[in-house]
Amino acid sequence: MFAYYLELAIRSLKRSPGLTVLMVLAIGFGVAASMTTWSVFRAVSGDPIPWKSSKLFVPQIDSWGPNGRGADGEPPNAMDYNDAMNLMRDHRARLQSAMYQISPSVVPSDASKHPLNIGGHAVFSEFFPMLDVPFLYGSGWSAADDAHRAAVVVISSKLNQKLFGGADSVGRTVNVEGKDYRVVGVLNDWNPQPRYFDVVNSGGFSTGIEDIFLPFTRAIAVDMTNNGNTNCNAVPAESGFVGLQHSNCVWIAYMAELDDAAAVTAYRQYLDGYAREQQQSGRFNWPPNNRLRDVPAWLDSQHVVPSDTRVSLLVAIGLLLACLVNTAGLLLAKFLRRSGEIGVRRALGAPRQAIYAQFLIEAGMVGLAGGVLGLLLTGVGVASVSWVLPRDIAALARLDVPLLLLTLLVAVVSTTLAGLYPTFRASRVQPAWQLKSN
Repeated sequence: MFAYYLELAIRSLKRSPGLTVLMVLAIGFGVAASMTTWSVFRAVSGDPIPWKSSKLFVPQIDSWGPNGRGADGEPPNAMDYNDAMNLMRDHRARLQSAMYQISPSVVPSDASKHPLNIGGHAVFSEFFPMLDVPFLYGSGWSAADDAHRAAVVVISSKLNQKLFGGADSVGRTVNVEGKDYRVVGVLNDWNPQPRYFDVVNSGGFSTGIEDIFLPFTRAIAVDMTNNGNTNCNAVPAESGFVGLQHSNCVWIAYMAELDDAAAVTAYRQYLDGYAREQQQSGRFNWPPNNRLRDVPAWLDSQHVVPSDTRVSLLVAIGLLLACLVNTAGLLLAKFLRRSGEIGVRRALGAPRQAIYAQFLIEAGMVGLAGGVLGLLLTGVGVASVSWVLPRDIAALARLDVPLLLLTLLVAVVSTTLAGLYPTFRASRVQPAWQLKSN
């Protein structure tokens, strides 16, 4: 019977091509708009490390007091050097790392090549196992390397390709800012989005890849300056990078891994105890005002998902609903025009279920055609989002197999649902009235 109803649907759609094209266009444009905005929203609101995000926490310490807090009472979203080093020294988390952004120059061994300006981070050794950073060759450095300020480096596969042709470069030397560093690891492809480990500097999104990671202690020792955001509530007493370290300017990101609720509670108590110690020592003259958020809560607090994407998604869904309402109205008019046909079929013994099946299949055919058109328009939309959204965010939108399947599914299911009421009305046609009137 399905093949029979499918044939009836095709014949019916061919009888009124103008109406059919109008419905297909409405569904196609509505689905394409919603799927294009969904592809962007999916990219920016996704969990960048879902298997571990509930165990990774960002602590905040109020080192500025009431005058430096935001309107919502929030402490600074980064740390000063003093607090970061104290937390690293106390080491109350299973894994933890302070970090700051660097942008050194790398001099290739081939004298014919120009120096490369690259981006990266100065981190501690626990950064790599804490964030499950994948390696192509080698691994991160050791805690002993942190302690001895070792001249070691982890590079990206992209930089490894430029410097060593993609070969295993572990043990080889890289010239960074005029000093030789031994390569201990080469990263596999790793560019999490949102970039949760340093939201303050990336805003959550960056198309650039982290090309280099150096030991935090080594970077400080060689005066490798901060290339990220630096916020101060007062002018540092000393100038230069050393003066920045002695000031209460915030410029260091921090992350800790806490395995369970007990560890989280203990760490919160530690942060409050630390703030009270600073208060007693005369550094702070305000009560503790700390925060400790896991990755999803941290991204939400930093408003990583742009409001534009949320608004666009809601507008697109509203457009899809408007298209479905119009399609439902067109289907209702189309079905009720066939009241005579329905009356004859009912008089010959066709049950209401048969009428339902026939017209819902016809609605599904409209949805399928609209979905195919929606696929083409979604492709155009995904390629064009950079016209209305920042480039770093627009670059995350992609047309993949799940999105294609979802586009077809949304088109068919939504159109079938839109056809429920017109089908219900058509199935209630009284055979006797139609036979008498005809």
